[in-house]
Amino acid sequence: MRKLRNEELNRLSKEQYHDSEKNPIIVVLDNVRSLNNIGSIFRTADGFRIEKIILCGISTPPPHRDIYKTALGAEESVCWEYFENTLDAVQMLRANGSFIAAVEQVEDSISLEQFSPPTNSSLALIFGHEIKGVQQEVINQCDTSIEIPQYGTKHSFNISVSTGIVLWEIFKKKHKRTFQS
Repeated sequence: MRKLRNEELNRLSKEQYHDSEKNPIIVVLDNVRSLNNIGSIFRTADGFRIEKIILCGISTPPPHRDIYKTALGAEESVCWEYFENTLDAVQMLRANGSFIAAVEQVEDSISLEQFSPPTNSSLALIFGHEIKGVQQEVINQCDTSIEIPQYGTKHSFNISVSTGIVLWEIFKKKHKRTFQS
């Protein structure tokens, strides 16, 4: 077994990435404070070729050296938008026909493994502040809430880890035929 060199990975160029078809998934960051988490989410979003990231409130938009540290340039390939208020972003997403899901622990949340992503609209996933989570007023405007099952002593995963888990699970479900061969 030999580790592959970067040039052997057949990755898209930045131009090819921009021109490629995206997965109809939008990640909304509701007041995420850590620039390293934001950068990591950009990198994960690039890996799953999602449509867009929307940064809201205190979520610092690129360019920023601390975002670059973990994004490693993904902030230049993934489309992004900034809203001062998360509710304004949710209102825009709703007007565009997106199905909106908070990733949060709430009453009647759907466990991630039971969640079926919509097939006829884009999916907006809202991830919240590292300590406070998604704001209640934002949750009130969502179509549903998804919860990641956990079996240890902690109450949550790091937001960048949560984003990776949720995007992978949804990616697998949307591309189920790819994994059945």
